[in-house]
Amino acid sequence: MNPIDVLFLLLGVGVGAFLGVIAGSKVTGSRIERSLKAAKRDAASILKQAEKEAEEIKRRAIIESREEIHHLREEFEKESKKRSEELRQRESELKMLEQRLLKREEILDKKEENFERQRETLEKKLRSVEEKEKQAEERLVELAGMTVEEAKDIVLKRAEERYEQEIAQIFKELKERFEEEAERQAKWSISLAIQRYAGDYTGEVTVSTVSLPSDDMKGRIIGREGRNIRTFEKLTGADLIIDDTPEVVVVSCFNPIRREVARLTLEKLILDGRIHPPRIEEMYEKAKAEIEKQIKEAGEEALYILGITKMHPELVKLVGRLKFRTSYGQNVLQHSIEMARIGALMASELDLNVEMVKRACLLHDIGKAVDHEVEGSHAVIGAELAKRYGEKSEIVNAIKSHHGEEEPVTPEAVIVAAADAISASRPGARRETLELYIKRLQKLEEIAMRYKHVEKAYAVQAGREVRVVVEPDKVDDTTADWLAHEIAKQIEQEAQYPGVLKVTVIRERRSTAYAS
Repeated sequence: MNPIDVLFLLLGVGVGAFLGVIAGSKVTGSRIERSLKAAKRDAASILKQAEKEAEEIKRRAIIESREEIHHLREEFEKESKKRSEELRQRESELKMLEQRLLKREEILDKKEENFERQRETLEKKLRSVEEKEKQAEERLVELAGMTVEEAKDIVLKRAEERYEQEIAQIFKELKERFEEEAERQAKWSISLAIQRYAGDYTGEVTVSTVSLPSDDMKGRIIGREGRNIRTFEKLTGADLIIDDTPEVVVVSCFNPIRREVARLTLEKLILDGRIHPPRIEEMYEKAKAEIEKQIKEAGEEALYILGITKMHPELVKLVGRLKFRTSYGQNVLQHSIEMARIGALMASELDLNVEMVKRACLLHDIGKAVDHEVEGSHAVIGAELAKRYGEKSEIVNAIKSHHGEEEPVTPEAVIVAAADAISASRPGARRETLELYIKRLQKLEEIAMRYKHVEKAYAVQAGREVRVVVEPDKVDDTTADWLAHEIAKQIEQEAQYPGVLKVTVIRERRSTAYAS
């Protein structure tokens, strides 16, 4: 029994006895005493029993605690033994690794020692070989009675004498082969240039048309047995084409000055109405004098516009002749004036000699005024003319170097070349007929559309660039580069175009989403 229960029991007995005394006042004292003794005995008995139970509980608690301690001690000893085993195993592994490393160090030390011994042996052998070679060389020099350089010269001379014929033969064969190759390449380049030179432009810039009052005038121009037309063509150097076109006669000539003189002569004859050989000669002289006057006035006007003074009269005439010269449909005189203005602006910004730039720009194409009569590049011809008529060497260099025939020696020469490129490449500067222009753009787009995975093709920048849009999922960057190269090569082979044409391949992927 729990000691607390015993206390409560004793308290209950005392209370009951007290209440019994109060309630039964008639009970005798002896009865009360007996009751108290019995209660004391019961209390003593209960107390002893409680003490016994408390001792039992204490003993059991001690036994359980000892068992628990013993169990924990056993587990601790097992864990300690396990850990110590693992540590011993790891220590053993580390010892093995240490032994391996020591063995490797020993092996490396031995190899290093062997290497050092071999290196020393090789150095000794090398020194020995060098000494022997030196001794042999000295012995040879002593026997031959000459130095090493002299011996080398003799050997080379004998080899040269021995193989001189063979070398000459090989050189001759190479020279002939490369000359043949160069000639073939030159012919190919010329034929390619002829093919690439757009024939459609030729008809536009080499012919002039003259209107007639009636078709009866054609017969009078031809004359009896063709004497009038023969006289006309002989004097002017131009061809007169009389065909079935109503009330029109065509004057054809590559030389623009002659063609203009012939056109003006024919117009004067038609206006006068009297067409016979003496009259043709008279009108030709008048037309020629009039054209020469126009040439001089055009040259002087160009000098006045640009503010250039003191130029040789012959150069002024050559500048004026450019009024009747075209390049890809661009009037050369207007191109030179425009170029001089552009060059002057650039020279002014760079603080260079503006007057020199303007003068060189105006004269840079004077070779075109006589390139129908003189062989060679117009830049070289122009430079020679400028030098002949007293222009400074800087001006001559700028004229000759504007197309790369010579390296520029002044910054002004570089400005001249840059201004030439800017004026010539300006969109619309070089005139084309609308029909030819549209055909050329369509041809460029058609060539690009032939290739696989090409979605769209656009000719832009006045036909100087082709932009090709491809399917981005099927064409990667490498394929795009190859495609641009192939399209450019195909355009070179098939199309006719002025200057340089750029091919741009565009691969673009767009992802679009909508939020509502």
